[in-house]
Amino acid sequence: MPTILKIDGYRFFFFSDEHNPQHIHIEKADVYARIELDTLKVTDSYNLNSKELKKLLKLVSQNTSKLQGAWNEYFKQ
Repeated sequence: MPTILKIDGYRFFFFSDEHNPQHIHIEKADVYARIELDTLKVTDSYNLNSKELKKLLKLVSQNTSKLQGAWNEYFKQ
């Protein structure tokens, strides 16, 4: 389960057996989200309020190239 980033207590990671489309899992304590990297579509979340979700979308958007690069390197795409 490679961790790609840690920002403000959030851990951005993916599992070693992931599938397309490219996406990132984000967790912090009891908060969780899964966001697609190309579209920024939230495909799963819990215990997130709208302010926190907006922050996570901004962080993913700001770090998309790093997250996609890590995905491509790990999965040899």
